[in-house]
Amino acid sequence: MNRYDVCIFDLDGTLIDSLGDLADSCNRALRLHGMPVHDIDKYRYFVGSGIKNLIRRSLAEKGSDEKLVDSVFLSFNSIYEANCLVRTKPYSNIKQMLMRIKQQGVKVCVLSNKSDEFSKMITDRLFDEGTFDIVWGKKPDYPIKPDPTSLHAMLDMLSMSREKCLYIGDSDVDCITAQNAGVDFMGVEWGFRGREELLSAGAKVIASSPWDIAKAVCGDE
Repeated sequence: MNRYDVCIFDLDGTLIDSLGDLADSCNRALRLHGMPVHDIDKYRYFVGSGIKNLIRRSLAEKGSDEKLVDSVFLSFNSIYEANCLVRTKPYSNIKQMLMRIKQQGVKVCVLSNKSDEFSKMITDRLFDEGTFDIVWGKKPDYPIKPDPTSLHAMLDMLSMSREKCLYIGDSDVDCITAQNAGVDFMGVEWGFRGREELLSAGAKVIASSPWDIAKAVCGDE
């Protein structure tokens, strides 16, 4: 018997390694506006709270200039739409893990702070049809994570209880989202932020490989 009936995954840094395309696209947008660019490792800490906040963080002291933020944001969206799948790919064994969970009748969903349009486009291209029951990115009707509103709405749509939900992510934002939502959380150490940030945020369980997730959900040995 499965411990959980639904698994909700963060996208970037959890299911897919997208840091290169995010960094490249943001740097190109910054150059267009005469702003300094950044090494890819800095983007590990810029991402995770939606594209607008990515832009603000990348602009540093200029991040409070909302007119500039909006201009760079528009440039980023145009560049990223054409380049979001240049280097981005699922992490090793992610597809196999998702298949294993689905075979056990568990609902599999994505909840991301990336825009809804990009979240759906990327998952449609990188994963087989039917892999996910629901894919939600940032929607205008819901605040971004770690606010739990969108996660609760997703559970309501699926008629699933919080007690039977596992939320999986790679950052403190994800851990706090699960805490705010009242659902179990599993961190993944292969993502953008690493084990130490997850532990500091209060994560009790951290996966070192995707098969740790399947074991937690399905009881796999």
